[in-house]
Amino acid sequence: MELVNSLNNDCIRMGKIIAIANQKGGVGKTTSAINLAASLAVLEYKTLLVDADPQANSTSGLGLNPKEVKLSIYECMVDGVHPKEAIVKNDLAFLNILPSHIDLVGAEVEMVNIERREEKMRDALYKIKNDYDFIIIDCSPSLGLITINSLTAADSLIIPVQCEYFALEGLGKLLNTIKIIQTRLNPNLEIEGILLTLYDSRTSLGNQVVEEVRTHFKSIAFKTIVPRNVKLSEAPSFGLPVIVHDAESKGAISYLNLAHEILDKNGMSK
Repeated sequence: MELVNSLNNDCIRMGKIIAIANQKGGVGKTTSAINLAASLAVLEYKTLLVDADPQANSTSGLGLNPKEVKLSIYECMVDGVHPKEAIVKNDLAFLNILPSHIDLVGAEVEMVNIERREEKMRDALYKIKNDYDFIIIDCSPSLGLITINSLTAADSLIIPVQCEYFALEGLGKLLNTIKIIQTRLNPNLEIEGILLTLYDSRTSLGNQVVEEVRTHFKSIAFKTIVPRNVKLSEAPSFGLPVIVHDAESKGAISYLNLAHEILDKNGMSK
């Protein structure tokens, strides 16, 4: 009986890996990755942000200079470096980051002939999965090999969609890619939810997109909607998550609400 309980406790302790992906750029993907991770950390859940985008915006958005990064997710995937050697602590007590580097661009080419090339990120993150409550992956805005690695490593996926014209364009392609990954590489991958971002309540178009997404994707659209917000836009230039930059801003409150929504959905609220 004690063995069963200890096994159950281990299962509970194992972190959840959530990828944030959309092959369309400018949808608030990196903003969502940084600020969801920071919100979970503020709520005292051990959180790791993995920057899997060669542009390294999550890395710089948390105050690191990508040019000065010695070890990154690239070395973990290509050279087999243990993630613990590359992880950097953040000023928020419960937040760490596994940074990115421009070298990640070359990883797609270098990994072409490697066996199980789609599973390299999963191999790396499984070494540290038990150390965290949540691992948030900021994917690159493409459906290349690095994003395939991220989705293969993930337990679930958040799809940010901006409340603008053409918002749903490309969503079908992403959903097809998810189906292929579920069939061939990661049968346990679930959609955590569709997150509406860059919402402006003053425009009829914004309201129209909200209506459309909630009609088509009723069961998987998050209740939380992230508004256009000045504090949210300027926080990365200070190398800070918005909750540290201005905790009372609409942007900070919306990501805190999203964190609560995810915790409730996963039965993890304290």
